[in-house]
Amino acid sequence: MKKKFLEINDVNFQIGGKTKVKNASFYIENEGETLCILGPSGIGKTTILRTIAGLEKVNKGEIILNGKLLSSIEKHIEPEHRNISLAFQDNSLFPHLTVEKNIIIGAERNKKLKRKKLSYKEIINLLDISKILKKFPHEISAGEAQRASLARSLLTQPDLLLLDEPLSNVDQSFKEEIQERLKKILSKLKITTIIVTHDSYEAFYLGNKCAIVLNGHINQFDDPYNVYHFPNSIEVVNFLNRGILIPAKVTGENSLENDDLGLIEGKFIKHYPKGSKVQLLLQPEDLEHDDNSNLKLEVVDRKFRGTNFIYTLKTLSKKYIPVLVNTHHHEIHEIHDKFGIKRPIRLEHIVCF
Repeated sequence: MKKKFLEINDVNFQIGGKTKVKNASFYIENEGETLCILGPSGIGKTTILRTIAGLEKVNKGEIILNGKLLSSIEKHIEPEHRNISLAFQDNSLFPHLTVEKNIIIGAERNKKLKRKKLSYKEIINLLDISKILKKFPHEISAGEAQRASLARSLLTQPDLLLLDEPLSNVDQSFKEEIQERLKKILSKLKITTIIVTHDSYEAFYLGNKCAIVLNGHINQFDDPYNVYHFPNSIEVVNFLNRGILIPAKVTGENSLENDDLGLIEGKFIKHYPKGSKVQLLLQPEDLEHDDNSNLKLEVVDRKFRGTNFIYTLKTLSKKYIPVLVNTHHHEIHEIHDKFGIKRPIRLEHIVCF
């Protein structure tokens, strides 16, 4: 049986004697893959990174990297002997050195390693920091400092790269471009990475796997597609905030009914006996707009998202349902307009709780 590149087995992640995340198990299957850890502020995401890096000890479970035991109750390998690079959310550049000299420190650390061909110039160009190399940390923006810190981490040639909110200070207009560049360089150099973020879109784009941390536990560990489309709990639904839950009654093997929307058909992810009362997850892309439908709901909000609008519709029972519509749709609905929902309602998959 092939061993996983990184294994976190039943670990309690703690800091200052306080356990932040209990009985956590997750993994990175292959070298070069990226895991994204999602969760609200203060939940313990950074503590997970600190523990994997060796800055915190474990009192339960074990951490194994590339077949080597790093942490357990009996064993603790010090950070300097792990070849793991940790870039904190608040950059850790040396204030008395220029950006260029800060970055070169990373290149010098493991210069004898030849397993990866790292180009200093390529990383500088990919992260778009050539213009700030001669400046000192206090002379650059927070976003530029984050990118400089990231460049230094990449050049250390780590076995595992840990990034704590690496793009949180990058301007929104530039963030997607940097995400693309970061994904490209991690893939090209096969750098195994764990990224902590609170941005689910960032996690879904960068991660091969996602771990959702809520209420002191790993609530879900899965592929980004499954985390979005098949959340495994109401807590994950609420955290991702990508839809709403409405009451419904199971009426058959492939159908249920809601008082406001009527019959809804689709394939259940989990079996429920006929007559069961459930909470149905509706995401913005689930319902289709139809001006000719006899099912019409009141528009109470409209958000412009570039290529799409997200309308919020109020039902007769005062539930608020999001519906996504392409902006090229011929009619833009105003607040208080009636908005038609296509019938019969058919969902690709039915997720209930």
